[in-house]
Amino acid sequence: MSVHDRLTAVPDLAAGPGYAHAVTVSGRLAFVSGQVGMDADGRVVGPGDLAAQTRQALTNLHRILRTLGADWPDVARFGWYVLDVSQVQTIRDVRDEVIRPAMGDRPNPASTLVQVSALFRPEFLMEVEAVVALPD
Repeated sequence: MSVHDRLTAVPDLAAGPGYAHAVTVSGRLAFVSGQVGMDADGRVVGPGDLAAQTRQALTNLHRILRTLGADWPDVARFGWYVLDVSQVQTIRDVRDEVIRPAMGDRPNPASTLVQVSALFRPEFLMEVEAVVALPD
């Protein structure tokens, strides 16, 4: 089952900059736990570097997607947790660099970004989770 429609235009609601307001799906869903800028050995990638940590977190997320038999177009929703919301453009730039080639002309998934006071380790600057519509 796959992503069916990405809702980007809603009457009387501003368009989302770089994301869909909602995504409809059918079939099985996967809820992917938050991923951070950590390598396979548990080391922080890019200490103090939001772009490097975002890139690594998305790399980790993509590995999970591929293991599930899915890819970026199957992501229905991202949930982003950041220490500094003023850095959102860095996250958007890396997200688009990483996922846009696979998305083609489809809009990005639905997305929520929340500023938090801390993550599970003080070295991490961001965390991203996803809801995925698993393909047949």
